[in-house]
Order: sequence, then C-alpha cells, then structure tokens
Amino acid sequence: MSSSKKEFISEAEELLGEAEEHLLELQDSAATGFNPDTVNALFRSMHTLKGISGLFGLEGLKDLSHAIEEILDSLRLGNIEVTDNVIGFLFKNIDILRELLKKAEQGNDFDVTPYLKDIEVFGQRRSSRQKQESLSGIIDEAIISVLSSYEEQRLRANIKKNRAIFIINAVLSLEDFDKALAELTEKIKKEGELISILPTSEDMPPDSIGFKLLFASDKRPDSLKTAFGIVPEQIAGRRAEKTSARKPQASLKSISTTVRVDIEKLDRILNTIGELALIRGTIKRIEDEFSGIHGHSELVFDMHRASQDIERRLGELQQQVLEIRMVPIGQIFLRLAQIVKRYSQEIGKPVNLTVFGEETELDKFIAEEIVDPLMHIVRNAIDHGIEDPEERKRRGKPEKGTIKVKAFQRGSNVIVEIEDDGRGIDMEMIRRKALEKGIITAGKKIDDTELTGFIFRAGFSTKETVTEVSGRGVGMDVVKDRISSIGGFVDVKTEKDIFTRVSLTIPITLAIIKSLLVRVGINTFALPLSSISETLIVSRDALQSIEGKKVYNLRGEMLPVMPVSEFFETGSHTHKNGYNESRYIVVSGYGERRVGLLVDELIGGQEIVIKSLGGYFEGLKGFAGVTEIGRHNVILVIDVETLTEEILLRHKGLVHV
Repeated sequence: MSSSKKEFISEAEELLGEAEEHLLELQDSAATGFNPDTVNALFRSMHTLKGISGLFGLEGLKDLSHAIEEILDSLRLGNIEVTDNVIGFLFKNIDILRELLKKAEQGNDFDVTPYLKDIEVFGQRRSSRQKQESLSGIIDEAIISVLSSYEEQRLRANIKKNRAIFIINAVLSLEDFDKALAELTEKIKKEGELISILPTSEDMPPDSIGFKLLFASDKRPDSLKTAFGIVPEQIAGRRAEKTSARKPQASLKSISTTVRVDIEKLDRILNTIGELALIRGTIKRIEDEFSGIHGHSELVFDMHRASQDIERRLGELQQQVLEIRMVPIGQIFLRLAQIVKRYSQEIGKPVNLTVFGEETELDKFIAEEIVDPLMHIVRNAIDHGIEDPEERKRRGKPEKGTIKVKAFQRGSNVIVEIEDDGRGIDMEMIRRKALEKGIITAGKKIDDTELTGFIFRAGFSTKETVTEVSGRGVGMDVVKDRISSIGGFVDVKTEKDIFTRVSLTIPITLAIIKSLLVRVGINTFALPLSSISETLIVSRDALQSIEGKKVYNLRGEMLPVMPVSEFFETGSHTHKNGYNESRYIVVSGYGERRVGLLVDELIGGQEIVIKSLGGYFEGLKGFAGVTEIGRHNVILVIDVETLTEEILLRHKGLVHV
C-alpha cells in the first residue's frame, strides 16, 4: 500500500472515530437539547471524509459520506429532529462507512446504491420543516439579510428559548486580528452560543478590521462584561441595554504541533534500535577482550567510557520511541461507550457504563489488538449477564444495569477489568452444556474454576437462542486467543446473582521487552519477564510425582511443573539416572494459575525486540516470535501463557500425555 493511501486510511479512521464521539454526545444530550457545535463538528467530519474520499477516487465512499452529510445538514437547519431513531440510523451508517473503508484498504470496489436509497427514504420520512415566524420587528432586517439559513435557524431557536441576543462590535489590528478574534470567539462560546461573525468596514481606523459577533446567552450584560472586558450590545430578548463597544485586548497563544506517524515507521526504528543493541553488545565484548590483554590502560578506559555512553544514549532513544507509541486506553473506552449504548437499546436492557483509569497508557499495537476482545466481553455482559429490567426489579436491583471498566498499570503489564452487576455465571448450566458436548463425564468432580474455564472453549455457549449481540458461535475463545497472542491472559471471577468480572492482563508493549534467557538442552530460549513471578533452583529430589505428573512444594503449595523440553520435545542434558543434579524452575502465572517451567540453566536477563515468525510458521504452538541476541544469533521467544495452559490442563487430567 502506498504511503499516501495509508495516510488516507489513517485520517479516514480518525474522522469516523470523531463522528462516533460526536454522536455519543448527541445521544447523551437528546433529552435536554443538543449542542449545535456538536452537530456542526459531526457535519464537518463527514464533509472532510467526503472530500478526501473524492481525492482518492473512492466514489462509493464519497457518495455515501455526502448522503450522510445531507442528513446532518437537515439536522443543523432544524428540518429533522434529533431523536434516538435518527442517532441510531447515523450510527448504523457510520458502521457501513467503516466497512467500506476496510474494503478500500484491500483495494476492493463497492456499490453503495442500496445505502443511498435507504438514506434518501429515511430523510424524506423524517423531514419536519415547519412554517417559520417572521423575525421582522425582533431583529434588524440588515442583520437577518446577511445570515445563512443555518445561522437564521440558530437565531430562531435561541429566541424561542427566551435567550437574550447580543452583538459585540470588535475592532482589531490587522497585524494579529486572527489570534484576537479566535480568543474572543472562545470566550463567547463559554458564555453562550456564537451565532454568526459578520465582517464590517464602517468607521474603521487605519490598519484595523472590524467584526460584528452575534451571539445568544442566558447571562446578564454586567456578567458578560466580566468575561469580555466590555458590555455587549443587547439587540433582542430581556433587559435590552445598548452600550458602546471597546476593542478587546489581543493575546498570543502557543500553538501545539502534532505529526501523524505510521506505526510501521516506528517499528522500523525499533528494529534499528535492536540492531544497535547488538552492536553495543559487540563493543562490550571487545572491551572485555582488550581489558584481558591490556589491563586497565587508558585505551581500555576510553573504550569503557564510550561503551557506557552508548548504552545510556541508546536507552534514552529506546524510551523516547516507546513513549511515542503509547496511547491512552481512554480512546478504546469511548468505543466501548458506543457499544454499550447501542446494544443496550437494541435489546431493551438499560445499562450505565462507568470507566476508570482512562489515562492509563499502552502501546498503540496492543491497544488495537484488545479492541475486539473488549467489545466482545462487553456485548457478552449485556446479553448474558445483565438481566431484563423486570427481573432486576424482582431481585431488588436497580432497573438499570451497570458495567464498570477499569484500567491500571501493574509492573510492566496493564490490567483491564470489565465487571457487570448481572446474574453471574450459572455453573450448573455450564456443567450441563459440558456434559452435552462430551467435555466431561457424568459423576466427575469439577470445581468452579475448571467449569469457568470451559467458556473459553471454541463453540461453547450457554445461549439458547441466537441474537444480534451474541450466541453466534463466536465465543470467549476468540477473546482468549487474541489476548494470548500478545502475551497476556484472561481471568474470570463470578458470584451468582451478584457480578461477573473478566480481568485481562496484557503487556504494556511488545516492541522492546525485558526477557530471561534460558537453556533447555542445547537450545536457548527467551521468556518475557512480564510473565514471570520468580525463579527457583531445585535438586532432582525436590520434585515429586502425583499420578505421574510432576509437582514442587512451593512454600506449602503444590506447584504443577513441566519440563520445557517435554513440551517442545527438544531433549535435555540429564544426569545418568535421568535428571540433572540441579535444575531451575521458572514460576509463571498467579494464584491458581501459577505453574513452573523446568529448564536446565538460567543464562541471564536481556532486552529484546520480538519479531514475527512469519506466515510460514503461523500457528506454531508455544512461540510468541523470534529475537536476535549476541552475534546475531536467532532464538525463539516462548509463549508462556500457552505453556501455562497446557500444564494446567495436563495436571487436571483434561488432556492425555
């Protein structure tokens, strides 16, 4: 894909995201009256999308954006009333635009004729233009004659609300009038609604330019004087007071600059940093060799100082690039808010979403990878967890359900919790479904933790009927697979009729991570440190066997253990009686999910850049990718979550070795 097309896709996605945010604002304010600035911002997003789509020859995307723009223009002019049906219709068409954008990214053509016809019919049905009363006698005809249709409509709306109409006559210096005018309009927007900015040339001093700013406000003129520094002239509404205008003081504002950067460019920079890290290691090795030959000579000291300086500067560069890749998770929470509002309305379950920790940052790549899992969890909570209003009322709960989403950092991971106050997970129903599917046998004793784990199996659903929200064969297994693919894991806690909490533990970044290098037989592997809680050195006598499965007594608890060599079938350098005299256990996971990985040697810690295995090795079980160390030696990075799951399954007798 060309760089210009990538730029288009990025900008179009950003515009659609902004449009969804504006629609959510309209939805929130539907009962109290919408903010016209929100409708204008939504209109501008569609207008911009139409323009850039036309530049790239995407006629379908352009035509559909234009049709939606027409609906929004009718909203602005008061021809269509803002209702839940209108907002829902706009949400649906933004979803369609997003799908068309995906097709455009793949280079596919598309026909939007059916969508255009749908919008046309919708607009005709919703049009509610009524005869407008004349503004003559209320507002000067000279002002009315220069207003646009939209500005006139906003003037009528404010007069109908019995708001006072004011004019500020601003005389500004030509040298910096743009900054002064922007500052004045921002002040007006804080005190009321800016309706129009009308240029004027009457009685202008040299090197000056004049504007009449027409606005509406509920504030008193003396209160507005405090905000503007002058008393505006009131031309309609209550307590009309005419005053003389005074030139507002101009001020200079700093303008922040941002640059949109393709994430692939940052990936290439990180790859270069990874290469520099290898060179740094080479310099360190040469330094050690020189030290052995020449002792602590001045040359060796200079090399050591240069090596330390390179290491420090490289660390700073690495940290700065990682910071550029970081985005606040609040961006995702905004999308979740849309899902909650839309789906709760569709199935008649009013739900309130509360979010915490929106400022928590994580890598852009990770953020995009967890969007779909989070949305599926939220949909699942609405469909499976939250009860109908009548059922909640019978149980003594508020009729409106609650979903809480919380994010916070813990070490090098981010924890995201999604909790609903619904009916919880029905363990007996899971047991019955597991029996029906042959996953378990009758009479087998299985605890709640194991039962909860079944919801992550492909095709496992307790939903009896298929709905638009869930129960379509796409279950929590998708969530688990996606989170596992980025080195994270999922945990579920539930209490019947009280709550269900799904916790996602995900790494902050996969770009550059700290790892532990281990030896298994003749092979060297890397394990992400974010997945490790501790390491132990154990003798062969310390390992025990229960029903043929290895365990280790870790501070009074039996820790399930499996040799990494057994999983990858690599073999191991063992003692003549079958085991090393001493081996190492790498403990991963937490709580009931804690397991031990048995390795032959702990080599040491090292920062690594994980690279993909490529399409040829796609789906290879147990590996998260590859990395380079030392003299460009390529080693495999172990997917600790996959090994953890395998050990837990084997020790619970759910699979056979």
